[in-house]
Amino acid sequence: MRLTTRLVVPLYVCVAFSGNLFAQRGPAKVDVAEIVEQEVAAGQIFVGTVLPIKRSVIGSAVGGRVAEFSVNEGDYVSARQPLAQLLTNTINLELNAEKAELEFRKHELAELENGSRPDEIKKAKALMLAAKASTEYQQKRLKRLESLYSRKAVNDDDIQQVVSESIRSEQLYQEASAAYELAVKGPRKEQIAQAKSRVAIQQAVVDKLASQIIKHTIISPFNGYVVAEHTEVGQWVNSGELVAEVVALDEVDVSVQVLESHVPHVRLGMDVRVEVPALPDEVFTGKVALIIPQADVRSRTFPVKVRIKNTITKDGPVLKSGMLARAVLPTGSRQNALLVSKDALVLGGPTPMIFVVDPGSDRQKPGKARAVPVQVGVASGRLIQVKGNLKPGEHVVIRGNERLRPGQDVIIRNILTPDAEPKAKAINSNG
Repeated sequence: MRLTTRLVVPLYVCVAFSGNLFAQRGPAKVDVAEIVEQEVAAGQIFVGTVLPIKRSVIGSAVGGRVAEFSVNEGDYVSARQPLAQLLTNTINLELNAEKAELEFRKHELAELENGSRPDEIKKAKALMLAAKASTEYQQKRLKRLESLYSRKAVNDDDIQQVVSESIRSEQLYQEASAAYELAVKGPRKEQIAQAKSRVAIQQAVVDKLASQIIKHTIISPFNGYVVAEHTEVGQWVNSGELVAEVVALDEVDVSVQVLESHVPHVRLGMDVRVEVPALPDEVFTGKVALIIPQADVRSRTFPVKVRIKNTITKDGPVLKSGMLARAVLPTGSRQNALLVSKDALVLGGPTPMIFVVDPGSDRQKPGKARAVPVQVGVASGRLIQVKGNLKPGEHVVIRGNERLRPGQDVIIRNILTPDAEPKAKAINSNG
């Protein structure tokens, strides 16, 4: 008996202490928004599947042996990120040789475009002047010998030799003059054009080899996740053979089949609420992105895709490809309904519920949080249709409702608009 008393007393102290601690914390501070009444169309649930908006089954453009395979299934990859690398040793050697040849051709072209150097022109001019001086000397010598020949002072052989040397000097002078003019004018434009063509041809050879090397690197076409591997390091892949599969999940489509009697009510851009049984604590809203105008002739249903912005966490995307989903499409007649911010929904229990704030006797006193089970209907922007013991104009908690308990004291910190964004500013509650 003595032992029992010793156990009960500390337990009583702990309970009393925890109760006093809760009392010291005081009422919970919350942000609220009004319940609004609007006209919406009646909704109907359609079962569908979560699909990626982009899927790429990536193959190899060329044949080769896999030297590197740097990704695994489930990895996130960025656009243009290498997935696999084929061996390129031989092509790299060819490319280096062709690049060297290209540099040689470019220097040839630069030499022609720059024209003759000043020293080359000066040298050609000096040779021309030397040839000219030699020609003038030979001409004067020929005149002297012709005078002597007329007086029979020299024979025929002497005069013929001087004539020959004079002609030779004149031709050398003409050659030197032409060389000087060419040096001054520089290369012909046809030579420059030919050199440019040789550079272009060599550049094409280099580009072709570089393109082959690029094709030996298999890259991701967009940001996404690797969902399948089709090769390994050391394996030979042929041109067109599959290497990997990548899906984009930043946004996802929920694909549902809509009966032909209901599809006329579906409009592009229409707000749609989506339930994912695997994620009962999450509320998803999207918009109708596609209405495929081709029915399944057996079931007479049309594919409709609802696009949802996905949430990416450190563990990967929240919505994963292949998940079961239920889309609530507004396909019936329009009717008045009560709507609340989707942030007011508290999920995870047997049924969704919201916390309504019953005000105190005056604004200075805290109110009470009343839990109201609801049935959820169609979406309208950030608002969700709810059915339950509710009235238009009542305030529901949209910030701070995660840890509320039924009957808990609350103080309204801010009154927000019903369609307020998560970080919306407060509005004046006094009008």
